[in-house]
Amino acid sequence: MTSEPTPLKDRVYRSPAGIAGGVVLLALGAWLGVDAVVGGEGRTPWLALAGLLLVVPLVVAFTIRPAVFGSDDRLRIRNPFRLITLPWAAVSGFRSGYSNEVFDQAGTKYQLWAIPVSLRARKKAQRNLARAAAADDPGRASIVGTGRIQSRPTRASTDQVMDELRDLGEARAAEPTAQGEPTVRWAYEIIAPAAVGAVLLAVLLATG
Repeated sequence: MTSEPTPLKDRVYRSPAGIAGGVVLLALGAWLGVDAVVGGEGRTPWLALAGLLLVVPLVVAFTIRPAVFGSDDRLRIRNPFRLITLPWAAVSGFRSGYSNEVFDQAGTKYQLWAIPVSLRARKKAQRNLARAAAADDPGRASIVGTGRIQSRPTRASTDQVMDELRDLGEARAAEPTAQGEPTVRWAYEIIAPAAVGAVLLAVLLATG
């Protein structure tokens, strides 16, 4: 008797810097907003509430929400305003330039917000690769003056992530469970409160 292979747990990719920035912005917004609501006079509390209703979902959307999930069967991309699900068979390729992107078989492009490109990290990795090549050792680079060899990455971390996703997709695309069409769902939980906040803020400013 053969046992079924254990399904791969989702690999989750997020931007720690984006999350940290979002937490700081939310904390700052909460401090200023609560102060305006509690201590404000006249229309100020209402303006503060409307502003928070508009800004908080947007901050969450662009900093904390973005994530990429890779599993045995599909790639799920949680962008600021959409959730894209791509079965591996529907993925035609990945591209890394000034942003990281994935394409479906129809040629539609989806940006991976959770995997931002760092040109600085990419240039640093290229320098490490050049040092390693000069030392005739592709995986390591000599550290002058230390008397030892120290490992250094020769690929930027986000490029390594893209390599992982590309390899996973290529390995799983032919599996029966990885077949299907792309699906896209709008993030109404983000869009709706932000839209309400924008309308309320516009009304308050127009009637002021």
